[in-house]
Amino acid sequence: MNENAAGLDGFALRREARDAPASGIVEVFQYARDRAGLIPLWVGEGDQPTPEFISRPAADALIGGETFYTWQQGIPPLREALARYFTRHFGIETGPHDYIVTGSGMQAIQLALQAVAGAGDECVYLAPAWPNFPAALEVAGGKAVPVELDFSENGWTLDLERLEAAVTPRTRALFINTPSNPTGWAATRETLSAILDIARRRDLWIVADEIYSLFWYGEGSRAPSFLDIQSPQDRILYVNSFSKNWAMTGWRVGWIKAPPALMPVLENLVQYSTSGVPQFLQRGAQAALDGGDDFVAEHVARAAEGLDIVTTALRATGRARFARPQGAFYLFFAIDGVTDSMASAKRIVDETGVGLAPGIAFGPEGEGFFRLCFNRDLGQLAEAGDRLQRYIAASD
Repeated sequence: MNENAAGLDGFALRREARDAPASGIVEVFQYARDRAGLIPLWVGEGDQPTPEFISRPAADALIGGETFYTWQQGIPPLREALARYFTRHFGIETGPHDYIVTGSGMQAIQLALQAVAGAGDECVYLAPAWPNFPAALEVAGGKAVPVELDFSENGWTLDLERLEAAVTPRTRALFINTPSNPTGWAATRETLSAILDIARRRDLWIVADEIYSLFWYGEGSRAPSFLDIQSPQDRILYVNSFSKNWAMTGWRVGWIKAPPALMPVLENLVQYSTSGVPQFLQRGAQAALDGGDDFVAEHVARAAEGLDIVTTALRATGRARFARPQGAFYLFFAIDGVTDSMASAKRIVDETGVGLAPGIAFGPEGEGFFRLCFNRDLGQLAEAGDRLQRYIAASD
């Protein structure tokens, strides 16, 4: 039983809700969030506020009275902007009926899971993983089945035979996050083709979380995508969010790209959860898509510089082990001798003022690692690197 459920025995709660795991990221965040001199690198967001070209249309729409019930699928101008975004960045032609707007990327994941899996069903995912996906599935009564990525300092890799071996008669979907939070692993086109082949042969859905596609440090302007290889009959739900690319984490707006035939089902799921995303927020999201490409490019370029800063600092210690991430904006690294990442993350923040997410927060496969968000001010990252260097040297 989740230790946070102590004292609930007298309440008639569902076991899945009662035993939902507490977030290890939040545990360290709450432990030290108000410390003086803190450099907070633990959560998955940058330090830039939403730019005015996005905020202003939302504020104008709010003041202008766009505060009523709206389209459950999302306002047509926003869905048309999503179609234009995918044409520019992925070279595909779609229409507004391919998209549904959700109240965050997290809700996009929840609705996708509600559509394809339920109590007693299994979904396979790659671990270490952002903890919200497996927790959301298991709160709904499903079973999340991890397949561990293999780590070496040459990179994280996926054993495709291990992935297929995890599929059982109860499996309904493969949840594939690429580029990955927290590891930075990204599937090649060939790996995506092999995963899609497994899904086709085993009659499975794919829930594709490609939120970090543009935070990409390889060749080209984005990471490989299932959109590059899928056929119209493939059963893929793409879940995404405005949070990361456009510095909109607090807005809680996301989307699902899905076959248009599924939209009545997804609209019903929206109806029975939030009944739609506030229209004035959607105006800001539309502005982000149509006017934000330069901002995203600058955002990614700064993150790439941040990556160089933190990897240089940690490599110099001779005791930090990591694979340089291919995408996203996290460095997932281990320190020689560390086995309890939660206790160590608290010790690090106590002794250095640098906030890291403990690897155990991303499942037992992440134990011994830490996640560092490098989508931050470059001076802060340099200071954090210096502090971590001193800490690691002192703990030798």
